[in-house]
Amino acid sequence: MTTEFSQFDLHPSLMQALDECGYDAPTPIQTGVIPLMLRGNDVLGQAQTGTGKTAAFALPILNNLQARGKVQALVLAPTRELALQVSDSFTTYGKFIGARILAVYGGASYSRQIPQLNRGVDVVVGTPGRLMDLIERKALDISQVHTVVLDEADEMLSMGFIEDIETILKETPSERQTALFSATFPKEVRRLSERYMRNPQSVTIQREQPTVAAIEQRYYLVNAHDKLAALTRLFEIEPVTSALIFVRTRAGTGELANELTLRGFPAETLNGDLSQELRERVLNRFRQNQIKVLVATDVAARGLDIDDISHVFNFDLPEEDDLYVHRIGRTGRAGKSGIAISLITPQEQYRLRRIENFIHQKINRTALPTVEEIQKHRDGQLLEKVNVWLKRGRAQRERDMIDELVNSGYDILDVAAAALKVARSEEKQRPIAALSVVQEQPERKTRPVSKYAEMRAERRGERRPAQHADQRADQRTGQRSERYSERSQSEANRYGAERRKPAGSAHTHGYSQNGSAGGHTSHEAGMIRLSLGLGRKHGVKPNEVVSSIAYYAEIPGSAIGKILIDEQNTLVDIPEEFAPQALAKSGDYRIHKLPATLKLA
Repeated sequence: MTTEFSQFDLHPSLMQALDECGYDAPTPIQTGVIPLMLRGNDVLGQAQTGTGKTAAFALPILNNLQARGKVQALVLAPTRELALQVSDSFTTYGKFIGARILAVYGGASYSRQIPQLNRGVDVVVGTPGRLMDLIERKALDISQVHTVVLDEADEMLSMGFIEDIETILKETPSERQTALFSATFPKEVRRLSERYMRNPQSVTIQREQPTVAAIEQRYYLVNAHDKLAALTRLFEIEPVTSALIFVRTRAGTGELANELTLRGFPAETLNGDLSQELRERVLNRFRQNQIKVLVATDVAARGLDIDDISHVFNFDLPEEDDLYVHRIGRTGRAGKSGIAISLITPQEQYRLRRIENFIHQKINRTALPTVEEIQKHRDGQLLEKVNVWLKRGRAQRERDMIDELVNSGYDILDVAAAALKVARSEEKQRPIAALSVVQEQPERKTRPVSKYAEMRAERRGERRPAQHADQRADQRTGQRSERYSERSQSEANRYGAERRKPAGSAHTHGYSQNGSAGGHTSHEAGMIRLSLGLGRKHGVKPNEVVSSIAYYAEIPGSAIGKILIDEQNTLVDIPEEFAPQALAKSGDYRIHKLPATLKLA
């Protein structure tokens, strides 16, 4: 099974593990990266999720493990889910060599992680924030690490982890081996590689097309208030074995999951309100098919790697075109087919056209199932169940009951019809909600251009007049460093924070470094002003505020609005939807090792 892996001359125990996993041949990223890392080269790897990059760096690290006792390899990942997945892969590949692997991430108890570190660990996989905390507590010694891996570096930088990453790298030996993997290489990633890597060798796996050919893509045109009715009709007909439904907001996940459950389609949520323990429990139940339907936001679903999702539903369209690709890419994996369905309102048709242009693919419009079609489908399902029992031939008690009814004078056909009626009533038949007529909008000759498109155009050098105005406004404010401005724009591109900005604003984050933090009410619609109990006196900077809140509260840094830094205090604007979870983590925030309390301003 592993004959092609034999070209790498890996340890026999690793070959045994690969054989047990059923690996046939290395993927392109593995073919390119494994030999380089085995030789000790620094590596820049560009590849998408699902290309096998974890094995590409895990196998060389495991192969090169030396004397035990100290942490020899460190892997940084942007999310807890990815850290756990990478850790599990290391454990699987290294099971026969006795490798000791530990995943560390925020939200998990220190009382479990620190004792394991004290007992000795070979490889640590973790999120930057938790790694920093453990280093500051002197619980994690990385002074003898010989390999550092930055996995999904673009994600980590967009989440505001750049300073943590740089601090961690400085704590490792200068002669270490460094491997950096990223789906994209914006200038922040390139700058990081230039500063901390030695003559890195590049391995690039080009994505031929931004979608997977095995995914059947469809959309249904509905009025906004009919989306739930449309979704339940589709659940009646579609062969759903497991479904991931994307909605725009955290509150929306709970509302939709509750409504689906009430209608006979049990669903659970995946959002920032869940504790880490509950989150892992929900995901495990979903993986084991104990949960059939999961309703999630883009942020909460980041890092998920589940192979058996039959359907992805876009209940709400994503704000960015590439998020559509990320969403639907969670079905049709591991050589299986998948179905991606989007519910589109007439007002969203131009956004659908934009997505089609991005993926270079037509998305087929389909008619929703009618009441008659659903009734016919239900009849077919009932008959199929009856046929199963007829073939089994194990219904003697029921035959005796029918004989008794026939002997009482009933026609056998009437008895069978009554039995089916009873079966139907016990199925708790769901009412089929009516749908209102959709008034289609005429095709626009000139489609509106979003802020996101403008930003992408800027990166291509296609400046638009509106952008020049934004740039002039930003120059007038004089409130932002070049580095932080670049990071804010990157975040806005990725997470769609632009929707929360008032018209005419140039960037999501505005702040005053030297001015007064007066005015305790936010002037931005949909934002809540909170107070962070640290200020200029404590050396607080705007990017540190964003990084701390984004990490501990598990919200996108791009969602954070205006930041006003005073001598003793910092005011920060948070979208209303994220304010509860930001306040709930009040005791966790740390800046410059100082605890920071967050409360309503």
